[in-house]
Amino acid sequence: MHIRQLTPAIGAHVSGIDLNLTPDAATLAVLQDALLEHQVLFFRQQYIKPEAQRDFAAALGELHIHPVFPSHKNVRELIVLDSHLLDLKDNELWHTDVTFLEKPAMGCVLSAVQVPPFGGDTLWASLTRAYDDLSPPLQEFLSGLTAEHDISLSFPDSRFAQTGEAKAALEKARRDFPPRRHPLVRTHPVTGKKGLFVTAGFTSRICELSPEESDTLLTFLFKHSTQPKYFVRWHWQDGDVAVWDNRCTQHLASFDYGDFHRIMHRATVMGDKPV
Repeated sequence: MHIRQLTPAIGAHVSGIDLNLTPDAATLAVLQDALLEHQVLFFRQQYIKPEAQRDFAAALGELHIHPVFPSHKNVRELIVLDSHLLDLKDNELWHTDVTFLEKPAMGCVLSAVQVPPFGGDTLWASLTRAYDDLSPPLQEFLSGLTAEHDISLSFPDSRFAQTGEAKAALEKARRDFPPRRHPLVRTHPVTGKKGLFVTAGFTSRICELSPEESDTLLTFLFKHSTQPKYFVRWHWQDGDVAVWDNRCTQHLASFDYGDFHRIMHRATVMGDKPV
């Protein structure tokens, strides 16, 4: 197995491993260490089977069942992101997955089942590097604040309530997962590094500030944390797999491939309460 860093801030390519075979304890430990260091790992053309993807993700922790996205027909722990079945054209939002939960995801395993002939890249940004580059006075000010994370920002009626069944499921998800408050700056539970914990996809407001102050500061933080120097861009090939640390990253899936078909499977590994 070989691990090659891709950018100064985030990302590494891993070769010499077959993810259809659940890694043994020693290999898994190496991958976990690499994930802590690089925050997102990429594996070319694995063509991982749904059951193998589930088992690999389960080796990292307990798996999450998403309240809105459809599950794989045979492996319910996998989300199916199909551009011909879901409205993804308005989904170009930087986000950290399921931060509307009390204990958001630790990480995710994403596989490319079918990719378009062009476009459809995914970008991952390091929230720790973005935090590190803030001035000390601003870091100190942010450390005492909390932010609200709302499922409705990324799952509006206009896109996810097109049928009676879908509307009922979305309303249930909103009842089950009301807006959740998390610290604006999160300490990673393993590395101890601090990082921003706000994204355009789910963060609706900073709780301790006025609406005008909150909007102004969030606009700055969203723009600051998504600068190119903080992100890696992955151009998918069929069969690729990405694994990321959801506690210290955000990501964006580009919708720039028109009507071409893009199908991705995602397994989500549960995490802990942000502190």
